[in-house]
Amino acid sequence: MKRMLLTLALGFLALLPGCDNQSGKTTVAPPQKKIRLAFIANNEGPYWSIVRLGCDTAKRPGGNLDANLDLVFRSPHDRTAAGQQEIMTELIAQGVDGIAISPIDAEKQTEFLSSIPTNILLVCADSDAPKSRRICYIGTDNIAAGTQAADLLKTALPQGGKVVLFVGSAASQNVRERIEGIKQGLAGSNLQIMEIQAADGSSPAALKNAQEALAKYPDLAGMVALNNFVGPAVLQATRGAGKAAQVKIVCFDEDNDILAGIAAGDIYGSIVQSPFKIGVRTVSEMASHLRGEANQLAAGKIFTPSQVVTKDNLASFQMRFKATLAASQEGKNE
Repeated sequence: MKRMLLTLALGFLALLPGCDNQSGKTTVAPPQKKIRLAFIANNEGPYWSIVRLGCDTAKRPGGNLDANLDLVFRSPHDRTAAGQQEIMTELIAQGVDGIAISPIDAEKQTEFLSSIPTNILLVCADSDAPKSRRICYIGTDNIAAGTQAADLLKTALPQGGKVVLFVGSAASQNVRERIEGIKQGLAGSNLQIMEIQAADGSSPAALKNAQEALAKYPDLAGMVALNNFVGPAVLQATRGAGKAAQVKIVCFDEDNDILAGIAAGDIYGSIVQSPFKIGVRTVSEMASHLRGEANQLAAGKIFTPSQVVTKDNLASFQMRFKATLAASQEGKNE
């Protein structure tokens, strides 16, 4: 009888789900670790609203909220490297697991970025700090985007002419790379870069720079705005000088004023990045890395696409863009 009862008991235990017959302990999947990520933008413009929407979408894979993933999205009100550093210091003290940042001044911030505790995952997004200890850059291939702008400029001005570049900050790595790409793309052409004007993150300064360039070069043929908030300022300056459409303008990004300028024929075209995808890829890749899952961060660079938008393809671009935003908002509201 004892032998029969023992046999029955062993058989019953073997049928129990998740039972480890060697240890006698039930195998239960450990609870998923709570991950805290932070994304630090370089300003509060509309471009970053799209990046943030992408980040929020990454928190809802398949439309379901990831309860084990927290995200803090911050930007410095003064658009300075010091402001970003202050935010990062606060976040480090709060114990975040990973930080993504678009450095305003890569050279000045490299030392601080490299001093961040090694237990915090560090990624650069949108703009890089390649000499820091960041594990990966996620964003546009800005040299390639610069050559796209050069090609667009050559198409707009086949006869050549004088060109001035306008940037938000000459210290950011993405701007430096765009300038490099433009110079490479214009090499051997009849287009001549006269100077590069920096606005130090200020829209009024960008407008003043554009106005002064138009006055300084009466025969100016082209103007290139390398940041989203600079484009509308350049457009305003050309309209104020009565040179709208006469001076060919090439911009970056999909600011509403830029798209309206393209529709009106006053802006020749814009190099549009993928801010939504930058947000999605940054958060999803960082979360996967911290959870020990397959990810692409080890590659060192993850490039998101950029495209040329002109009057010819503006309508189709806006349709796709609105569909993407609508789908992300729908998932957010579920």
